[in-house]
Amino acid sequence: MATVKQQEAKRSSKKKRKKMGWRKAAGKDVQRKVRSRSPATRILPPKAPQEFSTNWKALQELLLQKAVSLKVPSPAPPEAAQTSQACSEARKKVKDPKSQETATKKKNRSVEKTIPGDQVPKKDRNGGVTLAMPACRASSNVKEAKPPEKRKNNSTGNKGSDMKQKRKKSEAEEEHPSAKADIWFDDVDPDDIEAAIGPEAAKVAREKLGITENTAQRTTEKVLVKEKAFSGLTRAVAMDCEMVGVGPDGEESIVARVSIVNQFGKCIYDKYVKPREKVTDYRTMVSGIRPKDIKNGEQFKVVQKEVMEILKGRILVGHAVHNDLKILFLDHPKKKIRDTQKHKPFKRIVKSGRPSLKLLCEKILNVKVQTSEHCSVQDAQAAMRLYTLEKKRWEAEIRARNTTQKSATEQKPSSLST
Repeated sequence: MATVKQQEAKRSSKKKRKKMGWRKAAGKDVQRKVRSRSPATRILPPKAPQEFSTNWKALQELLLQKAVSLKVPSPAPPEAAQTSQACSEARKKVKDPKSQETATKKKNRSVEKTIPGDQVPKKDRNGGVTLAMPACRASSNVKEAKPPEKRKNNSTGNKGSDMKQKRKKSEAEEEHPSAKADIWFDDVDPDDIEAAIGPEAAKVAREKLGITENTAQRTTEKVLVKEKAFSGLTRAVAMDCEMVGVGPDGEESIVARVSIVNQFGKCIYDKYVKPREKVTDYRTMVSGIRPKDIKNGEQFKVVQKEVMEILKGRILVGHAVHNDLKILFLDHPKKKIRDTQKHKPFKRIVKSGRPSLKLLCEKILNVKVQTSEHCSVQDAQAAMRLYTLEKKRWEAEIRARNTTQKSATEQKPSSLST
């Protein structure tokens, strides 16, 4: 019998163990189902009024008690207080189903007043009202909503603002340095800077070197023009012309300005010429001619006649002067032309077969000309100054050449007679 009883006890214990195992397995399945739920469903805000936490309500009551004890008005804004009242009314309505319909109407009115226009209340399946989450959360952030404090206009505050403004100005100056700081060339002529970069850079360079534009012009004038000298016509005159382009591409040239100076560099003739054709290229960067200059200029025939009268019987000096005569449709005896471009001593000094006037002035006169826009008066003065430096030698060479030519012509008929 004992063995039968023991066997039955064993069986009953096995059944109990199985039941306990089933229960544990069922509990584990429930836990798995809970875990399998997405985290978004657990984090979502409450939708129905009955889902709001009682802790939130207790917190509001505690805050109100503190405000009353301190004799300070409640820090909660009116919107948050109204939303809390609406929530409490909704909870009461859910408990009392008889007064559900009347309570919903009152609650909807109160919620419409408290909630902004973009947050519209929604209805539940049961007929209740769900409040938008931002309106309910606004009441939880009661401590953060404080009235703005007015700043006191103390002297210390003004000083601080002044210091900040000064710092901002200094930072702006560092970010945008002036053009003066950019130019750091050492031992560079301002005229070369003007030709390469522009007049503004040259102006800054002259200021750093202590040279003004007026002083630079005066130095060139002192070298090229003789002060307190005769200002009328002399035996030798220098001429220079400025030209503009005509035709489809502006390749053909016509005269736009004629300037003549005497032996001492004094200007005796300077006139703009009215164009006979439509100008297609003013060449302002080189010629310095602008439309307003030649719009009311002198007629070409008048200028041609006046220049011809001045040159008659005089020595004509110029740089590549054959181009100036060609553009004026004039002719002059070769014996009375002194061209600084063709003078051999100048070619040897500069070491160039066709030296420019700018190069000759730099090497021989130590003066800068034609740095930007050309000036026919200054070019004529430069050519005349080069001629006057070599006048004695130049004229002596021409006399010697003329005597040799005369002697050669005289010997030819004598040889023929013998």
